[in-house]
Amino acid sequence: MAATGLFSCGQASISKIDTVDIETYNSVRNYEYADSMGNRLIIHNSLPKGGMKYADPNGEVYGYVGFWTQINNETADPIELKIDFPLDSFKFPSSSGRYIKLLVPSDTMTVDKVSLPDYGLNVKSFLDNHRFDASSLKRTINPKDSTAFHVLIISKLNPIAGGSGGMRTGLILKGQNLIYKISAYKLSTDLPLTDKKEISFGSINVKNLMLQK
Repeated sequence: MAATGLFSCGQASISKIDTVDIETYNSVRNYEYADSMGNRLIIHNSLPKGGMKYADPNGEVYGYVGFWTQINNETADPIELKIDFPLDSFKFPSSSGRYIKLLVPSDTMTVDKVSLPDYGLNVKSFLDNHRFDASSLKRTINPKDSTAFHVLIISKLNPIAGGSGGMRTGLILKGQNLIYKISAYKLSTDLPLTDKKEISFGSINVKNLMLQK
């Protein structure tokens, strides 16, 4: 069984592969938005990879975890995607004393990177040069096309995805605002999510699209 539509077009696929296996499909969280005219926007959010350590050129040690998001434009018009993650780090979970920072590399995520460590991102090279930067990304998504990008979360303390807790993320749409949801949970007990945070981090020029149940 295969799922179509992931990494199927233009900016999102150099290899022109238009299907992925069911294991890959089940590893993403899908959100579909539509209007009364049948225009649709589909967002795919991955599970985490990473949870490893990175040492910067000064010997400071960070934990990191990586995700990817793909946006499919099933409307009749081009979509302008604008992403701006904040420069500052913030405490998460709120009671942990841990500060995390969100970064978006300029690399385009493609289907051939799904099975690779860190989703094919050269984490050391990117963090050596951009760990203190504000992250921004601008792309045009043409009709019936899609684009995908990495999101990297770093912390100066223990690896984010290791030990007794884990993390899930997801991009959602509220009006024309892009919201990045981050949730923490306990791995050892499989308890419900223990902390959540929503970050407004960009915009997209679509109107009247409602989340489909």
